[in-house]
Amino acid sequence: MRAPSRNETPSWPVAALQHELEPLLAGLSVQVMAEVDSTNSELMRRIRQGQHAPLLLVAECQSAGRGRQGRTWLSHTDPDGQPHPQASLTFSLGLALQRSDLSGLSLAVGLALAEALHPDIGLKWPNDLWWEGQKLGGILIETANQGSQRFAVIGVGLNLTQPQADDLRAPAAGLRQLFPGLDAAALLSRVALPLVQALVNFEASGFAPLQAAFTSRDILRGKALVCSDGRSGTGAGVDTRGALLLHTAHGLEAVLSDEVSVRPTPNSALPRP
Repeated sequence: MRAPSRNETPSWPVAALQHELEPLLAGLSVQVMAEVDSTNSELMRRIRQGQHAPLLLVAECQSAGRGRQGRTWLSHTDPDGQPHPQASLTFSLGLALQRSDLSGLSLAVGLALAEALHPDIGLKWPNDLWWEGQKLGGILIETANQGSQRFAVIGVGLNLTQPQADDLRAPAAGLRQLFPGLDAAALLSRVALPLVQALVNFEASGFAPLQAAFTSRDILRGKALVCSDGRSGTGAGVDTRGALLLHTAHGLEAVLSDEVSVRPTPNSALPRP
């Protein structure tokens, strides 16, 4: 499949998606931007400006995409260095969430995406999708309070093609390795409804009902792990809050903060199903 050039307008199913999603999120709109610094940043700006209706914002290219802990999320480029609008799907969903405890939200989002895509896609706590020992995509969740309302911005980046950059933090894969010919618009149509349904369910019930389903895709379970806060041990799944459980020399400990990085030890590589 030939990727569109920067001057072409991809066929995004905006009207169809709005029709499908609005019954679940009243007032939701879907917008596509040719380029933006970051879809998360754009939605956070709009929320602070008083735009509070649910919004699904897609960017064909991001100039300053972000991941956890301030890391850069690179948009893929063509050999000439120009952003490639069909190499990845980047979007954010902003909405009000009145649930007081958002623990496990990133896990619920990752699970919804994985289940919508393929049985062999695994989840790396707290926010990455992996396949065959390689990263397929990630999730960045930010929150903002406006008066009495609390808003969540859920950012998603999924690789369509396999990135070739030399400075990647982890080996990466692309969804076209699983689904040849898949384009960004079709991928969005595939994941949008399951994602919104998962958020509605999370608002009502939290993460606890999803614990077993997450565990079945947990690629860190049973692996020797080391955390950026100095703890080490063996992955033991997650608890009902979505905290990572770690068997350590001091007993079973819970890793609660998603600001803690977790990686397998060198002799405990991530699995290749």
